[in-house]
Amino acid sequence: MEPSVHESVRYTAGCPDCAAETECWGTHALVGGSLRWDTEATCPACGSTVLSCGDDEVPAELRGLLLSDHGPARLRVDPSVRDVAVMRVLRAVLGVELADVRAVLRTVLSGDHSGTLPEMEFLARELRAVGIAAVAARPQGLSEARHRDDVTT
Repeated sequence: MEPSVHESVRYTAGCPDCAAETECWGTHALVGGSLRWDTEATCPACGSTVLSCGDDEVPAELRGLLLSDHGPARLRVDPSVRDVAVMRVLRAVLGVELADVRAVLRTVLSGDHSGTLPEMEFLARELRAVGIAAVAARPQGLSEARHRDDVTT
């Protein structure tokens, strides 16, 4: 079994009950072959606690916070790979329409396809499962200390 991959972010938001500033945590993870997300917020003023989670698409606000805090990860594939094989995986995993898959393929082959680390690792694993060499990585130069918790074995 491959290791879990996760990213977490700490942020503040208004309490839904009393509007006080609330400390929140959000996580996006690839665990056991599935993408999952969760958020937690506890209000210091009124004690209200809100927990939410899902195994569907990560909420846009949480995704944006994760990308802002950690930076995007990029999908890297062997440039000599057969286009048709990659397009098949892109269509299946990303739900890309046939008319749009070539544009997405170009971003993948150029190394410009990016997202959260769990998203890119999920796609890389799907590509590796059909024999395509693929990795998810952050561009060189990002602080290792800042991202030390991204991969947990």
